[in-house]
Amino acid sequence: MIETRKKGQWCEITVPQQWTTYTLDFLLRNVWKAPKKLLHSFRMEKNIRINGEPPNWNNQLIAGDKLQIKLFQPEEYQVSPAFQDVELLYEDDHLMIFNKPARMDTHPNDPDQRDTLLNAAAFHLQTNGESLNPRHIHRLDRDTTGTVLFAKNALVGAILDRMLEERRIKRTYLALADGLLHKEKGTINKPIGRDRHHPVRRRVSNTGQPAITHFEVIKRLPKEKRTLIRCSLDTGRTHQIRVHLSDLGHPLTGDVLYGGSNTYSRQALHAVKIEFVHPFTGETILCRAPFLDQPPIFRNIDPNSI
Repeated sequence: MIETRKKGQWCEITVPQQWTTYTLDFLLRNVWKAPKKLLHSFRMEKNIRINGEPPNWNNQLIAGDKLQIKLFQPEEYQVSPAFQDVELLYEDDHLMIFNKPARMDTHPNDPDQRDTLLNAAAFHLQTNGESLNPRHIHRLDRDTTGTVLFAKNALVGAILDRMLEERRIKRTYLALADGLLHKEKGTINKPIGRDRHHPVRRRVSNTGQPAITHFEVIKRLPKEKRTLIRCSLDTGRTHQIRVHLSDLGHPLTGDVLYGGSNTYSRQALHAVKIEFVHPFTGETILCRAPFLDQPPIFRNIDPNSI
């Protein structure tokens, strides 16, 4: 684990032995893959130091040196902070993971909307005296519950965005599908595009964006004629699991938009787990989200077993 600590507006990282083959420039550009605009800002505003001094970006890093990056400067909130009753699953100096409830958008869809998870994340930071602008790394549909990851600063946000693109952030979903799936596991590799006959719905389309969903049966429920399945994604298309399972002939229970039964007031989909390596400390972050529905949708299932 790499030693890091917050010192005022600065993040101080003790250079580990494994970085001694890197220059500062290589670490930022090739390891963290920070955006060019952000790197330019770091240079121009002298927001990076080594042992308190302006660094030579082309010198190799030395184990034990203190790499200092000004990451915690006050920012204007991009959304209005607003209290929402949401569960915080994990937090450190750089990121947060919330358990999103149903009937809550991940972010505002218009400037006046204040009841989203992003508004709640901003309120949480404001309450803690942190004038930082939260950045959501991925989204969940309004009626999907579970883990959502936020970055607290631009550098970590950019690193996590790239990790998501490179599939180094693993997200696991639980889904309850109508009907009894015959296959134990499988992969659905079908592109997804907009349905031009509906303003919201998506559909499998040869001209759509690539979309890959992996699924595995956890339990079949013959009396209810439903199947509990575990899903993971190689891509993050809008409504991806919902579209793919509907195309398979097993829409999510409660997902009337895609042909599912109306048993529940929402689609039976929960982002139960998120796992990734922390971009600064190198430690594995693993969070599981408890179920939120009352009455419960996912019964007799322990999230810690997934």
